[in-house]
Amino acid sequence: MRIRILLVALAGVASLPAQRKVTDEEVARVHKVAFLIDTHNDVTSRTVTGFDIGPRATSGHSDIVRMKEGGLGAQFFAVYVAGTYVEGNRSANRTLQMIDTVRHDIIGKYPATFQFATSVKEIADARRSGKIAALMGIEGGHAIEDSLRLLRDYYLLGIRYMTLTHSNTNNWADSSGDITRENVKHHNGLTEFGKDVVREMNRLGMMVDISHVSDRTFFRTLVITRAPVIASHSAARALCDSPRNMTDDMLRAVANSGGPNSKGGVVQVNFYSAFISQAYRDAQKAQKPEVDKAVQALKDKYKAEGKEAPAVEVSKLQRQWADKIPRPPLSALVDHIDHIAKVAGVDHVGLGSDFDGVDGQLPEGIDSPADLPKITAALMQRGYSAEDCRKILGGNLLRVFREVEQIARELQAENRPRITDKQPYDKPQK
Repeated sequence: MRIRILLVALAGVASLPAQRKVTDEEVARVHKVAFLIDTHNDVTSRTVTGFDIGPRATSGHSDIVRMKEGGLGAQFFAVYVAGTYVEGNRSANRTLQMIDTVRHDIIGKYPATFQFATSVKEIADARRSGKIAALMGIEGGHAIEDSLRLLRDYYLLGIRYMTLTHSNTNNWADSSGDITRENVKHHNGLTEFGKDVVREMNRLGMMVDISHVSDRTFFRTLVITRAPVIASHSAARALCDSPRNMTDDMLRAVANSGGPNSKGGVVQVNFYSAFISQAYRDAQKAQKPEVDKAVQALKDKYKAEGKEAPAVEVSKLQRQWADKIPRPPLSALVDHIDHIAKVAGVDHVGLGSDFDGVDGQLPEGIDSPADLPKITAALMQRGYSAEDCRKILGGNLLRVFREVEQIARELQAENRPRITDKQPYDKPQK
């Protein structure tokens, strides 16, 4: 019996990922050479209400000081439009407010730090200038208010990716956030107009972001798109069973997305603990009834005074409850990067932090962009080469963005017929 237990224990040890010692100097060298790109930061939801991104902050995740400490090279700022703005057709107005906070409160206020970028070339220009390239991506396809004209206008204002849905199903694409709700009208993935949205994004050179969409929307989008797709902030469902995460089949499909000569898309890993740790997610579910009760009591208190509960107070209360759950280790986050690299390939994984966009905890040791070198160190400890790290930290995203731009040039030169459910080719699977 003892021998059997020992063999089982040894087998478990053998299955652990190989670790190697790396020095701080090695990590710093690899991290500096790589061009670090984060595809999703929601600090815009704070700057739009007056937060100053310049000084080191005592709350939240993001500010210029910590971005520089982490060696950030390019940041996609989230133009997040909550689903509540759909009522009263206020989505476009909110989108413009969010674009303005990036252009005015971030880039305009700190031009010595940020350089506005809308292309791979402009990202490179910012790097040569020693500045952080500032880009924008819309989170929530309802922002276009069912108008391709608005979509084109957003592109002209600098939007370079759009998440087809947020947590809410819109009039043309289904979301993973409400796919099980019977009172929501769903579309079997995408409507005909939804297909046209994907096609127009391809033609413009706007990256198609499939984070937040339902599984059916995901697969129908991959049939339609001519360019490779991105998941701006998602993780692996095999490791944490959230509908926001992607199955192994979906990971492989992203790697195989795009036209017949495409090198495939990229999955940018979300840092949120409830998306990377099953234990954290289960604990969060267990406390949800109490959290909901506490939030309702807070709202009732303000209602009795004839007021509406401030969003900041609700968020603070939710965070107090989240703080009761132990944070998962940093290794949980790196496990997702590692899993996607093994399933889809190291050419198809990157980083999409969701800094300042989560109502709970991040893994241990990750409190701001200043901690991003810890991910580089962890990858190197697991045997990832300097070239692998270069790809994961930003090279993969640049490759996809470059291909999206090339596809746009090709489509703009063509007189293509209206896209249908089936592309006129059968791409061999990897």
